[in-house]
Amino acid sequence: MLNRFQALIRDYFGLSHKEARGFLVLLFLSVLLLLIPFVYRFFADRKPIDSSPADQRKLDSLVAIMQAEEAKQPRYGSRSEKEKTTSEHFSEPKLFPFDPNTATVAQWQQLGLPRWLAERIEKFRSKGGQFRKKDDLLRIYDFPPELYDQLEPYITLKEAPSKQSFGSKPYSTEAPTSTERPALSNRSNAFERPAKPVLQPFDINTADTSQLIALKGIGGTLAGRIVKFRDALGGFVSTEQYRDIYGLDSLALEELLKFGKVQSGVRKIPINTATADELDRHPFLSRRQAQIIVNYREQHGAYTSAESLKPIRVLDAKTIEKLAPYLEF
Repeated sequence: MLNRFQALIRDYFGLSHKEARGFLVLLFLSVLLLLIPFVYRFFADRKPIDSSPADQRKLDSLVAIMQAEEAKQPRYGSRSEKEKTTSEHFSEPKLFPFDPNTATVAQWQQLGLPRWLAERIEKFRSKGGQFRKKDDLLRIYDFPPELYDQLEPYITLKEAPSKQSFGSKPYSTEAPTSTERPALSNRSNAFERPAKPVLQPFDINTADTSQLIALKGIGGTLAGRIVKFRDALGGFVSTEQYRDIYGLDSLALEELLKFGKVQSGVRKIPINTATADELDRHPFLSRRQAQIIVNYREQHGAYTSAESLKPIRVLDAKTIEKLAPYLEF
């Protein structure tokens, strides 16, 4: 059979007898080289792993160190974090009466909270946040309801003292005597603090950072981030888009939903004339998606509606739905 195959090669390629034999040897060596990696993997997988007790102890200690380091890192709302059970990150609480408006990070940790969540509460308070009711704790993002049920009987909130003017005298109800000078009462009224201006709803698509900083939980950095995200979008079409802003905690989100209203339109992209660079600037599109949109337009003609984007495979239905309000056809 080998001679027949050799003769077939000689006739097909026009080789001499010697050249045909050399071709067969070369073919055999090529096949052998291709098979070597598969044979090696097969026997390597079957080889038993030699792990001594000392090596196993080293591996266990290394895993313990990695887990400890991982536990120190905050995972603010990542998907894998939310899928894990509470017991993996919340220690057994040591219950004692506490005031959430004054409790320290160390006390929160004794109550069963991980450090990153205790620091989030501390940050909430440093920006003016205050717990007026027990269930206000649940407004803190990622605060577990199961732990709240355990802590609720131990929460003690101090009642805020009634506000009085600088010159008032709560300890005396008697009318002023004739020896008191009326000018004193007028002077005390002059020291009364002016009423804090009441915040009014504003148009989020035209607001500047000063209006955003006036809201609870929003500082200069976060206000700048909100404006930058809004300008990249071309404006907000719905208040639900606030949830896409990075670093917005529950207090800031609540304030933004309360006062930031969508009252003006958005800046639209002329999709039938826009370049790939212009499309790539929008947060909802990647560079690859932007280039494919332009290529498809050049091959099939102008887009007439959002429906005409559906044949583009790299754009799923959710992306098209979010992008549609920003497109001009």
